[in-house]
Amino acid sequence: MASQLLAVDVGNTNTVFAVFEGDRLLVSWRLATSVDRTADEYAATLSQLMKLDGRSPDTVGAVVISTVVPASLFELRLLADRMFGCRADVVGDGLDLGIEVHIPSPQEVGADRLVNAVGAYRRYGGAVIVVDFGTATTFDVVGTHGSYEGGVIAPGVNLSLEALHAEAARLPRIAIGRPGAVVGQDTVSAMRSGIYWGYVGLIEGLIERIRTERGQPSMQVVATGGLADLFAQATGVIDTVDPNLTLYGLCFVHRHNRGTPA
Repeated sequence: MASQLLAVDVGNTNTVFAVFEGDRLLVSWRLATSVDRTADEYAATLSQLMKLDGRSPDTVGAVVISTVVPASLFELRLLADRMFGCRADVVGDGLDLGIEVHIPSPQEVGADRLVNAVGAYRRYGGAVIVVDFGTATTFDVVGTHGSYEGGVIAPGVNLSLEALHAEAARLPRIAIGRPGAVVGQDTVSAMRSGIYWGYVGLIEGLIERIRTERGQPSMQVVATGGLADLFAQATGVIDTVDPNLTLYGLCFVHRHNRGTPA
C-alpha cells in the first residue's frame, strides 16, 4: 500500500527529499538545487537512491513540497504525477499551515521559514526562535501559541566568505571552521576567526535582542541547517540542533491538510 509521504524541501543551494511513514522520518537524500533539472532527471536520480536504500517508489502515495526557488516547481509537480501518481501539495498554494501568520504581508515570507515555524511549534512548543543556517542565516520567531511573528535575515556564512574572496583581491577562498584562537596569526586564521566568532556574536546578540524585545528572556532556541552543529558548539544560547526541522514541518503541514492527527 502506498502509504508513505515524500517531503521535498527546495532551498537556494540544496534540495532535500525525505520519506515519512506517519510522523517518522525514514530516510532523506540531498541534491544540489538546479532549475535546469527535469522531472525525468529527478525520477532517474530518486529511483536510483531509493533502490540503493532498498526502497520502492510504489510505497509513496503523497508528495508535499516547500520551495524558495519557484522555477523548480513545475518539474517537481510533474515528478509527483509521473513517478508517484499523485498531485503534490505545495506550501503557499492554498495549504493551511495550521498556524497564524502575524505579519502584514505573509506572502513575502519564504515557505521554508513558515514550515520551520510549524515544525518548531509542533516539536518543541512555543515560544521559539528558529535559527536556520542556509544560504541566508534566518532568525524566525514563533509565538507562545504557535503563530509566526516575524524574523531577521542575515547573509549566510558561506555567502559572506565568498563575498570576502570576491571583493578583496588579496583574500583567499577558505572553508568555514572553528579556529583555535580568536586572534589569528595569518590571513587565513584571521578570516576564519572573523567569520566564525563574528557569527557567534551575531547569533548571541540577535537572540538576546529578540528575547528582550519580546519580553521573553527564556525563549528556547532551535537551530537547523548544515552549519547548525558547528556554531552550537561555541555558544550556550542554542538549546537544540534539529537538522530535519523543515522536513518535519512539511510532514505536519501535510497531515494537517489531509485531516490526519499530527
